[in-house]
Amino acid sequence: MSGPISRMQFLRGDLRGERSSIRPPWALDEADFVDTCERCDDCIRACPQGILMRGRGGFPELDFSRGGCTFCADCVGACQVRALAGDGERPPWRLRPSFGEACLSRRGIVCRVCGDACEAVAIRFKLARGGVALPEVDGSGCTGCGVCVAICPERVVTMTAL
Repeated sequence: MSGPISRMQFLRGDLRGERSSIRPPWALDEADFVDTCERCDDCIRACPQGILMRGRGGFPELDFSRGGCTFCADCVGACQVRALAGDGERPPWRLRPSFGEACLSRRGIVCRVCGDACEAVAIRFKLARGGVALPEVDGSGCTGCGVCVAICPERVVTMTAL
């Protein structure tokens, strides 16, 4: 188990432990976000990619399985209470993809869809022992858009905070 579970999780039978919610781009830090956000769904309705959804407690969360973020900032513009505050100076978040053990490349099967889908060309494949090319992320080039999550045929790419 990864952490303590809430009463709501227990009653639902979700015993996996707390998972970290990925907030919309340019969200305030978690405590300030939860205090400020009114759960009005304006940001969810404004998202042209349809990757924002109502999460735990009614707060907006990103669902990268639906697609990647283009950083259009429509959600920021829709947020009247400024729980999302993109100033153009700071990055939208500090997320990077991680590749699970069930990644096809790790199992010796040629698959490079995540790298092909990466517009920032931040996912490269490094040849490893045995002639297998494994995905690696160039941290300086990765925007954290999450396209690689949605496109993975095995659903083993996850976004993690730095």
